[in-house]
Amino acid sequence: MGRPLTVWIAPEDLRVGILGGTFDPVHYGHLVIAEQVREALSLDRVVFVPADIPPHKQDEWVAPAADRVAMVELAVAGNPFFAVSRVELERHGPSYTADTLAVLSDEASRQGVAREFHFILSAEALAGFHGWRQPERILAMARLAVVPRPGAPLPDRAWFAANAPGVPAERVSCVDTVPLAHSSSDVRTRAAAGRSIRYLVPPAVEAYIRDHRLYLSNNTQRIA
Repeated sequence: MGRPLTVWIAPEDLRVGILGGTFDPVHYGHLVIAEQVREALSLDRVVFVPADIPPHKQDEWVAPAADRVAMVELAVAGNPFFAVSRVELERHGPSYTADTLAVLSDEASRQGVAREFHFILSAEALAGFHGWRQPERILAMARLAVVPRPGAPLPDRAWFAANAPGVPAERVSCVDTVPLAHSSSDVRTRAAAGRSIRYLVPPAVEAYIRDHRLYLSNNTQRIA
């Protein structure tokens, strides 16, 4: 049976940030975003939601979900305001944000609380938000917390009018976090070449990648 999907979100956690992603692997950039959004929006909790099968990466190789979620759990272990949800792993199939938020909203209803969700995404991702599955349903269940990325600064009012006419401004919070330049693909590339990933990922994640020989080009056991 496994454990219930979302019991680790306590009833007293009323303002909850949701940070979804492939996390292949999780790195310091993810942690910085989560912490700075939590502080800026006075969130009670930020929940990391690793994807089982990312819809936009169904034709790409990614590390096994069990490895990716294990690394996220190691990365957030020292922060009492962070948690990890396996909701997308337990549901199986492509991981759509609208479906995940529905499960989390249903859990809040069962707990008898009026929980406010803030879905965290980059300004780059926001530009393509209209192409997501059921964007209106997402906006009905959560506010958007938009953060910058290198090359994708926070949008201004004119940008919203031109690029996101269907996204109500009152449902969006722009948070000017400190963007870190490296990405998960940078970490994978360096790990595959046997180069150092120290200071790109938390030490526990670095050790996990090393011990499980993730991302090495000759590690055929990891190829799906």
